[in-house]
Amino acid sequence: FSNQPLQRSFALGFLIWLSMLLGFQSSFAQTFPAKPVTIIVPFTPAGGADTLARILVPRLNALWGQSVIVEYKAGASGQIGADFVSKANPDGYTLLSISSAHAISPAIYNKLPYDATKDFSGITLTATGPALVIVSPELNVSNMREFIALAKSKPGQLNYSSAGVGSGSQFAAELLKAQAGIDLVHIPFKGIPEALTDTMAGRTHLFISPYASAINLVREGKAKAIAVTSTSRVTDLPNLPTVTESGVQGYKWIFWYGLVAPANTPRDIVQKIQVEVVAALKQPQVTQRFGSLGIDAVTSSPESFDQLIKDEVQLFKKLAADSGIKAD
Repeated sequence: FSNQPLQRSFALGFLIWLSMLLGFQSSFAQTFPAKPVTIIVPFTPAGGADTLARILVPRLNALWGQSVIVEYKAGASGQIGADFVSKANPDGYTLLSISSAHAISPAIYNKLPYDATKDFSGITLTATGPALVIVSPELNVSNMREFIALAKSKPGQLNYSSAGVGSGSQFAAELLKAQAGIDLVHIPFKGIPEALTDTMAGRTHLFISPYASAINLVREGKAKAIAVTSTSRVTDLPNLPTVTESGVQGYKWIFWYGLVAPANTPRDIVQKIQVEVVAALKQPQVTQRFGSLGIDAVTSSPESFDQLIKDEVQLFKKLAADSGIKAD
């Protein structure tokens, strides 16, 4: 008895099923989105991940003809929001606005409720930008050299605020401590606005803030910036020196932002979202708005963004080990 006819029949049936499945996925991508899309921001309002998501929202509304909703799920250095999205239905309707902090968590926490690389599908980078070194108005310093001199004269008596344990702002400050040879006490907060507000009010001494979060306050004279963390001065503040120019050779800190979806989101959906987010990012109003915040609109393929996150996780693990940064 030969089973070849049965095998041929099975193979034919499998091919028909596969073609129907691929056709269904393609049709699904063509009609996406058919309902509102939610972008989860895993931090408190007014931070970089929130600001950039909100700039994109009206453009995506127009491109998709559907509402795009920004929802906050802050806490645990972004873990609560990231965990929520990692377990969401992988259909493209729940996205996560991330920053460099997403790649930092695996470096400082022994256990996370999700895998920062395997449980997400990268969509695209959205922006990169430097940070501003903000100091308390109560300190009698006008530049980074004076701050470093003061810190060296009072080891362990000055402090710095951060957006939380393991946040990008903590890593940026710890890198500054190591390279400048100063001893500052870490004061963690629940987010960027709180950390920035306390430094502006003189309750903490220094905060390394994402540019987008502090630039308007600096322009208005409400926050005192003494340096920028990029390798060259920024056009918007041409008189503000870099940290390197201020005597800390080789210092550089750049924040990045992007969008990810839950892992196993169909590739055609991921690619469709990527194409349309990139189209939104290239609109003159968006690039101008980003520019006004001192950041650059940057795009990438889903694959290259996945690789960037993997590379950054390894980089931050090394920085954490070298600096002794651990979650409380």
